[in-house]
Amino acid sequence: MSDSRVLSEDVDIDPPSERSVIIFGRDVSTIPCFRNSFLYGISIGMGVGFLAFLKTSRPQLSTHIGFGTFMATTLGYWFPCRYNWSKQKFDAAQLQQALQQQAIYEGTEKEREKLEAKLEQA
Repeated sequence: MSDSRVLSEDVDIDPPSERSVIIFGRDVSTIPCFRNSFLYGISIGMGVGFLAFLKTSRPQLSTHIGFGTFMATTLGYWFPCRYNWSKQKFDAAQLQQALQQQAIYEGTEKEREKLEAKLEQA
């Protein structure tokens, strides 16, 4: 009898997502803050546009208000998010460099000199 069991190594449990969206040759799923900015912008723009239509009953004005709200919300969320992301990335790079320097100097005479200098300043 042949054994036709499937081994766990043969099954890809979590296949990679193939639903990526390419805009201008770049996969937007790799852009930080893109997803959240557009989700907030779309949902708030649609909500405000719908409320404007209920209030005014003018479809063209409501569309303009909704689209303006979408743009304002998307850009208003995008720029602070990207600023914070860039700041965190910069801080992480500085911390990584400091940890590498600490690993190099650990247990050497240079570390003792730095430690003595700090104690003298205190």
